[in-house]
Amino acid sequence: MSITKIPPITMSKLYVGNLPTETNENALRQLFLEQNLSCTNILIKRGGYAFVDCPDQSSADKAIDKLNGFNFHGSPLVVEPSVASGKRRSFPDTPPMQVGNVWIQTTKIIISNLGPQIKFEDIESLLTQHGRVIQCDKLTSKDPSTQVVQITYETPEQAQQAVTQLNGIEVEGKALKVDLAIEKRSRRGPRGPGAPFGGLPGQSRQTDFPLRILVQSDMVGAIIGRQGSTIRQITQQTRARVDVHRKDNVGSLEKAITIYGNPENCTNACKKILEVMQQEANNTNKAEISLKILAHNNLIGRIIGKGGNTIKRIMQETETKITVSSINDISSFNLERIITVKGSIDNMSKAEAQISAKLRQSYENDLQAMAPQTMMFPGLHPMAMMATAGIGYGTRGLYASQAPYPGMYPAAGPSQASGDVQEVTYLYIPNNAVGAIIGTKGSHIRNIIRFSGASVKISPIDETKPQDAPNERRVSIVGSPEAQWKAQYLIFEKMREEGFVAGSDDVRLTVELMVPSSQVGRIIGKGGQNVRELQRVTGSVIKLPEQGASPQGDDTTVHIIGPFFSVQSAQRRIRAMVLQALMPPAGRPRQSKQPKDSSQPPSEGGGPSSEQQ
Repeated sequence: MSITKIPPITMSKLYVGNLPTETNENALRQLFLEQNLSCTNILIKRGGYAFVDCPDQSSADKAIDKLNGFNFHGSPLVVEPSVASGKRRSFPDTPPMQVGNVWIQTTKIIISNLGPQIKFEDIESLLTQHGRVIQCDKLTSKDPSTQVVQITYETPEQAQQAVTQLNGIEVEGKALKVDLAIEKRSRRGPRGPGAPFGGLPGQSRQTDFPLRILVQSDMVGAIIGRQGSTIRQITQQTRARVDVHRKDNVGSLEKAITIYGNPENCTNACKKILEVMQQEANNTNKAEISLKILAHNNLIGRIIGKGGNTIKRIMQETETKITVSSINDISSFNLERIITVKGSIDNMSKAEAQISAKLRQSYENDLQAMAPQTMMFPGLHPMAMMATAGIGYGTRGLYASQAPYPGMYPAAGPSQASGDVQEVTYLYIPNNAVGAIIGTKGSHIRNIIRFSGASVKISPIDETKPQDAPNERRVSIVGSPEAQWKAQYLIFEKMREEGFVAGSDDVRLTVELMVPSSQVGRIIGKGGQNVRELQRVTGSVIKLPEQGASPQGDDTTVHIIGPFFSVQSAQRRIRAMVLQALMPPAGRPRQSKQPKDSSQPPSEGGGPSSEQQ
């Protein structure tokens, strides 16, 4: 059998991906100069990538070694050989390419700006032109009128070819934006039920479970290094993302570090940090270092094990000493416990790997157990429910925390705050509860804001509704669905803690939200059947205008009364119902504030209409 030898491909041209949108040729050229790298021509392409010509193969290899994974204005760059489209070949069993000391394994691409009704079958022929598609994941889009998907190819060459050939092409009137997928902090939630890309094979994704550790504040400078050189080197060598929360809790003795990536990369990054800490301790004649791992209180029991069996086994296998902080150290705003590991750096690293594996497994098990409950809260990511576990309601939620250390899954980091629709909700609390919600010198309400990521404001007395609620004050909450969940939860919980209900009764409050007047009929349903079903399923009382009443404006007030989980379920279902109605098959959101054609039957007052369920 004859074998045709494929001639080697010249690799003096580089592909540079994941560039910040504002990057121009001068900025990229300056980066090469700063890193003492040679380049000739630079071509910036729309979509966040560029092609760079290097004078020879040696220069190209040097650029890949230095810049692949380099944090450029907050974005980890992807730098790899550029292969001309005419020379690309797809081999089903091709292993990842090795260039210099770098393994190129980018097999995933992100396609955004897809129309809302497009299904996988509609674009399958386009995708398979460039190679075999292994997996398709539906991601959360910042724009509700478009879809974002992640496509996994069999080889990096196929993924790069797809980016080059598909970026900018039009599908049903929309120009696609196609980029290589870069491992980042998890920004996108799972697809919602009934999404057009639902039901594709192989859609499960590994849960993004970061490693969180505590270090002494005086070690932070050494870990970061001069102008960030040390932390950048750790990131490049381990392919993990390392966030040092140095600006949080000014004056505290310890700072949190969050490490993102696959388990092996996180462990390698943690070990590098321990090595830096050991070197710093040796230079300053300090005591031996220890590894402090942060873990949610709900997971600690499974780390300890029955009778301490699990933690004893880890200590024996890794020759370390492991202790866990007291449960008395946690509070409503700090649900993390500290696992302290002592031993040699190699042994501490081995113990961390075992502890993290157990934490990750337990967390994923809890996620699966939580899945049935998420059906009650459409549009809400499970992370939000996890945030409130262990605070009063316990098993009804899961995990995150924000103080005194930044939380594992903060509700409104930069990614979510920019991607989620900002909702406005009003919560009514008794006048005599205002002081408890605010706290001493505003401490409690500041904690609510910090923990949830929402804007929370209590209206002055003269802004409330004396005719409807003379003894109540209105709390305005603005934020993403996740932020809404957390902020409202903490207000309900504070009311319970302060004894505003008798015995074991649930706190019942009134929540107010605004919906387009044109959608009130859909919520009420024919003869009130929809609202009755909502009340039955959620266990809350829902008050809308009487059927037949004329709307007072573009928006109509909906009041929901009940305990926390009941009003949350009702809110999420009503908002999902409205969002679905505003997203017609044609694609663009329906303009809810435009006057309706007088020839069509009115639905504002709740009478029968073509839109009602």
